[in-house]
Amino acid sequence: MDYVKVTFYTINASTREILIALLSNEGFEGFEETDEKLDAYISLSAFDKETVQILASEYDVPFELSQLGKQNWNAEWEKNFQPVVIDDFCTIRADFHNLNVTTQYEIVITPKMSFGTGHHATTRLMMQLMRDLDLKDKTVLDFGTGTGVLAIMAEKLGAKNIVAIDNDEWSVENSIENAQRNNCHHISIHLGSIENAEVKQFDIILANINRHILLRYMTDMYQLLPIGGKLLMSGLLKEDDSIVTEAAIAAGFRKFSYKELNNWVAILFER
Repeated sequence: MDYVKVTFYTINASTREILIALLSNEGFEGFEETDEKLDAYISLSAFDKETVQILASEYDVPFELSQLGKQNWNAEWEKNFQPVVIDDFCTIRADFHNLNVTTQYEIVITPKMSFGTGHHATTRLMMQLMRDLDLKDKTVLDFGTGTGVLAIMAEKLGAKNIVAIDNDEWSVENSIENAQRNNCHHISIHLGSIENAEVKQFDIILANINRHILLRYMTDMYQLLPIGGKLLMSGLLKEDDSIVTEAAIAAGFRKFSYKELNNWVAILFER
């Protein structure tokens, strides 16, 4: 699958942060930021030039486009990917990093085009809330697995059966590689969406996607959980909180806990 890189030229950090938030809701999967520009990545099939033009015009930011194939994208990741340390809990690194890991857990991933390297605030938030969940011997659905990093974390925290799904073929390939690299034996990975999950009930659902998908599948996720089952979701901005919470409560959930970082939020619900 080919990708499009959109480079926005701005020295304004607040503008870059706003663009990241807005573009995330438009299907952009990865971002690389410097003091002078923002590179945003999206699959060619999901790219809408008009949306980019409108945002660039609204914030008075010049931009340029370039198309990337798989190998180009991988080179970009490997050039920029740095280890991620989440508190004293987990280190996420690539196999080419050589460092002394002092956290409780370590996850090694190949930084390909899949979303979920730990750099984005939503992945950090998900993992911080997972730390407080009882995953031992639980059945877990990782909805929109990306690199598989959350599924891998779930196994390290004791989950006995993890189903990871994603509708992107490259993400599925990447998550399989990463699960193998981390010696995981309880993760099954599938191409598709919730309806393609072989297991029909889960103790915990992890869903770090975006507001539109979360709202679309809210009732489906509710039906896949037993009484007391947990739904941990992110990919959400602060302003999405009330909309998503309202939909979750309407589906039958109750709000359990909430965490915020850099204008992004993660919310834990319980059936």
